[in-house]
Amino acid sequence: MSETNKLQPTPEVEAAEAQQESAPVEETQNVENLSQEAAAEETATEEAVAQEAAAEETVTEEAASERTIYETKEQVVDRLKEIQEENTGGDKNELDLLKQVFYKLHRAAQLAARNAFIEEGGAPEDWRAEIDGAEENFKAIMANIRQRRAEMAEEAEKQKAENLEKKQAIIERIKELATSPEEANAHFDEFKQLQAQWRELGAVPAEKATETWKNYQLYVEQFYDLLKLNSEAREYDFKKNLSAKERLIELAEKLADEEDVIQAFNKLQGLHAEYKEIGPVAKELRDQVWERFKAASTVINKRHQEHFEAIKAREEENLQKKTALCEKVEDIKIDEITSFNQWEEKTKEVIELQAEWKTIGYASHKHNNVIFDRFRAACDQFFTAKAEFYKTIKDEQNENLDAKRKLVEEAEKLQESTEWRKTTDRLIELQKQWKTIGTVPRKYSEQLWKRFTTACDKFFEAKNAATADQRAEETANLQAKKDVIEQLKALAADAANATLDKVRELQAQWNEIGHVPFRDKDKLYKEYRAVADELYKQFGASQARRRLEGFQKSVRQAVAKGESTLSRERERLLRVYETRKAEIQTYENNLTFLNAKSKSGNSLVAEMNRKVEKLREELDLLSSKIKAIETEMRAPKAEAAPKTEAEAPAEAEPQAEE
Repeated sequence: MSETNKLQPTPEVEAAEAQQESAPVEETQNVENLSQEAAAEETATEEAVAQEAAAEETVTEEAASERTIYETKEQVVDRLKEIQEENTGGDKNELDLLKQVFYKLHRAAQLAARNAFIEEGGAPEDWRAEIDGAEENFKAIMANIRQRRAEMAEEAEKQKAENLEKKQAIIERIKELATSPEEANAHFDEFKQLQAQWRELGAVPAEKATETWKNYQLYVEQFYDLLKLNSEAREYDFKKNLSAKERLIELAEKLADEEDVIQAFNKLQGLHAEYKEIGPVAKELRDQVWERFKAASTVINKRHQEHFEAIKAREEENLQKKTALCEKVEDIKIDEITSFNQWEEKTKEVIELQAEWKTIGYASHKHNNVIFDRFRAACDQFFTAKAEFYKTIKDEQNENLDAKRKLVEEAEKLQESTEWRKTTDRLIELQKQWKTIGTVPRKYSEQLWKRFTTACDKFFEAKNAATADQRAEETANLQAKKDVIEQLKALAADAANATLDKVRELQAQWNEIGHVPFRDKDKLYKEYRAVADELYKQFGASQARRRLEGFQKSVRQAVAKGESTLSRERERLLRVYETRKAEIQTYENNLTFLNAKSKSGNSLVAEMNRKVEKLREELDLLSSKIKAIETEMRAPKAEAAPKTEAEAPAEAEPQAEE
C-alpha cells in the first residue's frame, strides 16, 4: 500500500470518523466543489468539525432580528436574565445581538433626552446623561454570563485534554490489532468496541485534532485491509450501514421543503454529523450513496447561500438609504438660518429624518455603527448650532422684552385720554415703534401683544364714540369749501370781471370754514390753492407790467441827471436781487426738510410755496429793471457802434436761479 493511499481514508472507515460535533465547513458549505477523493473521506479533521459547530451557531444579526424584536431595554434585560438562569452560557451571536440592540435603544434614549434639553434652551456642553439603572443591570448580568462562559470554556479544554489521552490510547490499541491478518480477525469484536468508545469521546485540543484524526484513519484503514471476516458478517454490516445512510439521505432531501432556511441548514449539519458516525457500505455503492447525499446537501446549501445574499443586498440597500439621510442633514446650510421660523422649519425636517431613520432596517455589521455615528454627528452639529443661535439672541430678546413692556405701559396710560388728536398721533407712533422691535421670548409674546392692542382699541373706540358729531360737521364743512372753490374757478374763467377784492372775500370765507374729514383735507386744499394761485398770477402779471413801465419812465427821467445816478440805482437793485435769491434758497431748503420729516405740516408747506412764488415774481421784476438801466447806460455809445440787446455782455444780466 502506497503512502498516498494511507493518507486518504476510504468509505470503509466512515464508521470510525464519528464525532459529536457538526460537519466541516468545507464539506457543508462548499460540498459541490469536493473531489471524488474528498467525497470518499467525507471529512478531514476534528478541527474542521469544531469549526462546523461554530458555523451551526452562526446566525446573523438580521436573521435573529427577524425572529425576535426588542422594543425596550427592559425586554433585552429580561432575555439576558433567562439566559443567566439557563446557566449554559448562551449563544455568542445572540449575546452580541442583545448587546447591540440594548445600546442602540440606550443611545436613542440619550439622544432624545439631549435634544429635549437643547430644545428647552440648554447649552449642549451643559447636558449630562442621567444614570441608567437598566444599563447597570445589563452590565451586571452580561458580566455574570461571560464569567459562566469562561468557566465552561475552561472545563471544555480540560475535557478535550482528557479526550486526547483516551483517543491516543485507542489509536495505539488499533495499531497493535492491525499488525497481522490473524490479529485482525481474532480481535474484530474488540475493534468494534474501540470504535464505539471513539464515537463517545468528544473533541480534542485544536492543535492536536488534525494529527489525531489522521492517525486514527490510518490505522483503521490498515485494520480493514487486514480483516478477513466471513462474507456473511461483512455483508450484514454493509447492509445495516446502507439502510442507515439512506434514511439520512431521505431526511436531507425533505429539508428542501423546509420554510425556515436557517433551521434547514442547521438540521443538515446534524445529518452530516450522524452520517459520519455510520460505517462503510459495499464498495460498488459507495460513490452512488455519497453523490445522492451530496446532491441533497447542495440544495440546502444553495438556499442558505441565497438567503444570506438576499440579507446582504437588503443591508446594502439600507446602508444607501441611511447614507442619503446623512447627506440630507449634512446639506443643511446652518449659516443661512437666521430666524426662529427658519430654525423651527429645519428642526421639523431633521426630526422627520430621524423618524424615517428608525423605519430603516440594519446595515451590515461592518457599516451599521459607522453610519449611525455619522448620522448622530450630523444631527448633533445641527442641534448644537441651534442652541448657539438661541443662546446668542437671548440677551437681544430680553432687551426687546423691556422695550415692548415700556410701549405697553405707555399705551395703557394713554387709553383713558380725551386729547383725541395728540393721543392718536402718539399711539400711531407707538404702533410704528412696536413693528421695529424684534422678537421677545415666546412665553411673553402673546400676553404683551394682547395688552398693547387692548389699550389701543379702548382709546380709539372711545374716540370714535366721542367724535361722531364732529364727523357730521366736517362733512358739512367739506361741502362749503367745495362751493368756495367753484366760485374761485368761475372768477378765473371770467378774468375781465374778476377783482382782487372778490378773491380776498372768498378766501376769507374759506378760512372761516372749520375742519373737513382728514382723508379729504389734502386733496381739497390742493385744488383750492391751484385756483387761487392762478388768480393771483393773473393779477400779478398785469401789476408787474404797470410797475415796470413806471420804472422805465423814471429811468429816462434820471438820465438827465447823469450816469452816476443810474449806476447807483443799478447797484442797489443788484443787492436787492441777491437778497431775494438768498431768501428763495432758504425757503427751498426749509421745504426739503419739511417734505422729508413732516406729514402733518401740509398747510405750512403750501404757505411757503406761495412766498417762494412771490419772491420769484419779484426777482423777475428786478431783473427787468436792471436790464432797463443797463440799456439806458449803453444808449450814448450805440450811435458809434450799434449793438443788439443779444450782444450785450452776459454778466450784466443777472438771472434768477431756478
